Amino acid sequence: MARPILLAIDDDVNVLEAVVQDLRRQYGSEYRIMRAASGQAALDTLSQVKAREEPVALLLSDQRMPGITGVEFLERSREIYPNARRVLLTAYADTEAAIQAINAARIHYYLNKPWDPPEEKLYPVLSDLLDDWKAGYRAPYEGLRVIGHRWSARDHEIRSFLSCNHVPYRWLDVTGDEAAKLIEERKLETDTLPLVLFPDGSALKSPEAEVLAQRVGLKVQASQDFYDLVVVGAGPAGLAAAVYGASEGLKTLVIEPEAPGGQAGTTSRIENYLGFPAGITGADMGRRALIQATRFGSEFVTQRAAGLRIDGQYRFVKTADGREISTHAVLLSPGVQYRKLDVPGAERLTGRGIYYGAALVEAAACKDEDVYVVGGANSAGQAALYFSKYARKVMMLVRGQGLAATMSKYLIDEIAHTSNIEVKSGTQVTEAKGEEHLESLRIKGPEGEAEVSASSLFVFIGAAPRTDWLPAEILRDEKGFLLAGPDLRVEGKLPPQWHETREPFLLESSVPGVFVAGDVRHGSVKRVASAVGEGSIAVQFVHQYLAGF
Repeated sequence: MARPILLAIDDDVNVLEAVVQDLRRQYGSEYRIMRAASGQAALDTLSQVKAREEPVALLLSDQRMPGITGVEFLERSREIYPNARRVLLTAYADTEAAIQAINAARIHYYLNKPWDPPEEKLYPVLSDLLDDWKAGYRAPYEGLRVIGHRWSARDHEIRSFLSCNHVPYRWLDVTGDEAAKLIEERKLETDTLPLVLFPDGSALKSPEAEVLAQRVGLKVQASQDFYDLVVVGAGPAGLAAAVYGASEGLKTLVIEPEAPGGQAGTTSRIENYLGFPAGITGADMGRRALIQATRFGSEFVTQRAAGLRIDGQYRFVKTADGREISTHAVLLSPGVQYRKLDVPGAERLTGRGIYYGAALVEAAACKDEDVYVVGGANSAGQAALYFSKYARKVMMLVRGQGLAATMSKYLIDEIAHTSNIEVKSGTQVTEAKGEEHLESLRIKGPEGEAEVSASSLFVFIGAAPRTDWLPAEILRDEKGFLLAGPDLRVEGKLPPQWHETREPFLLESSVPGVFVAGDVRHGSVKRVASAVGEGSIAVQFVHQYLAGF
């Protein structure tokens, strides 16, 4: 936002200069000081800054000016900036006129010339007036706006994308007054929602992630054709590899379709990560790691990896836009995605009351509502604690007989001490109901089956790997997790596609030079710290692999 304006008006050049200098000395760091040599010039200036929607905090005008007097100017200025504080600068002989102007022109104060010393006669008065102005001023929002429906899956996707990428925006319900005003002023068509409005006046209708990423300044294409290391996925493992790879001299590219942090980036708070005794949000962890990796020279693009091709010593990663990026080494760390709730109504209501993961963008909308969380692992516990700050009640539906087998003790203790969280063991959802959005759930527990009213359900029931885009040469287990290192051996033998004379490195897949790290690896420990460790260790194996060329 532009700095608020203080406008001084006087036809005497020497007096005007003195006023401006005094204003700058005291208020120049916070306000923009402007001047005008007549009442008409000042009105013209106000009209110009009004057209640019710049804020004006205070008008300080001399009384005796040709053409338009100070009182007349201040009265007319109310039509342009009614909330600006109005001060009249007068000679002692004009005191009576100044007093009358308090009623006629609704001026806020008058000052007699001379005002020396300003520390006693000028600044205390103006500071009080400016404090009053700031208390009542509401700066217009100048960033992105998203107009949509709360219960729209596309609306949820776009808001999540912006939030995870740390792009500030303001969400407006299409049925609200503010949205209606914007739609009318900009003559917007609402046949396709959500609408993303930009500060320059342009708008996008339900944009795809790549289009939106480009408009908000995210990079969507690699700047080079070849890299030493291409990292697929910017979760904790991929971010660690980006930091260590670039800091150790590897030309590193990271391909991530959504946002830095991966699944961990949507976690409301991680409290058992080394070095953060007060905990850290997943989004903040991702943001810090992104800055760190970028500082070392890693390049990030918002794209989805769609294929991997092997050609001799080169590996080619194909992106969703059809481009190919060549490299000597690839680190696969695409993470995992939450498993879907397989009950009637769940698929239809996904994004319209049923969400996978913490879905932090929905938290404020859940204020004073009952929220249901399905799952009993750490991610479910962290989400329950976060939503408890907004919701009237959080119901944790746990299929097992308690939390001890699947959740860290510190989370179990916190949940136990949070009065509006209730844990229902041996309970599962059997059906989701609703027309335009989730309205109720059928749940089955030890006491039988019942239907409960519900508008928000957050699901944490395990994860599936994102590996279906990889070629058959990259071996997987029966669930799709990637095999690496010792896990490649079956009955003591390496797979037939392994043609190297050496053993695979610890995190190397069935294709030499293609490494695996993080939750997508078979047998990995599903913790942020272990993923970070694997990502950093993988870079050491990349160096060893490249040394063999």
